[in-house]
Amino acid sequence: MEHRFDGRTVVVTGASSGIGVGIARRFAAEGANLVIAARRKNRLDELAAELGPDRVLAVATDVRRQEDVQAMISAGAERFGGIDVLVSNAGLGLAKPFEETTLEDWRLVLGTDLDSAFFGAQAALPHLKASRGSIVHIASASGLGGDRRLTAYNAAKGAVVNFTRGLAFDLGPHGIRVNAVTPSLTIGPEHRDHPGLEQLVEKFNPRRALAGYSTPDDIGAAVAFLAGADARFITGAILPVDGGITAGSGQPDLF
Repeated sequence: MEHRFDGRTVVVTGASSGIGVGIARRFAAEGANLVIAARRKNRLDELAAELGPDRVLAVATDVRRQEDVQAMISAGAERFGGIDVLVSNAGLGLAKPFEETTLEDWRLVLGTDLDSAFFGAQAALPHLKASRGSIVHIASASGLGGDRRLTAYNAAKGAVVNFTRGLAFDLGPHGIRVNAVTPSLTIGPEHRDHPGLEQLVEKFNPRRALAGYSTPDDIGAAVAFLAGADARFITGAILPVDGGITAGSGQPDLF
């Protein structure tokens, strides 16, 4: 594997499980120093031990708290001498009918999915200006259209999508690129023995151009591309990694 990120420092939020772990592993394999953040410090420490604690800083962080995010970014910049890439991956979905969605539910989802991206971009900005770095947001196919029982999640991820576009214009003059990846059903090793997995995949397959599901490694590869030099003239892009689910019109199979 290429070492496109040798000597560069990458921050990954939501790095204690799933997609965040896949992203962290990809950047580590390509030579990056890593700042990994999540609330579950024990899981972060396990990942740091796997990837090499000499070049991984694990920071317990509640991404809904601006002061936590600022402290995490500062600790990473101090440890490694700067920040080159911010991957705002932390996210939370909550499946509830709209009439049962409380203000607490709403604020929990938007705080985790949207506020965290805002806090991360603001905290990392001085370092990204210095490095002419990049930001990659993990949005969702649910940010490109509506779903039943996911109004808060649709709102949060849709906002992340358009935040990405607007931020690309604001930060472009500083040489900072801002892009987003929109996954759909993504299954990591910890979920592959789940008894309902096969039935879940079968529900998705009729809506996809490609059968199956993405893995955290697939998302990590897309993020590394957008953060790397091969994407030097790509900004404001929303890259679906969803097997084609957002390529469809939503109409049923008519023939």
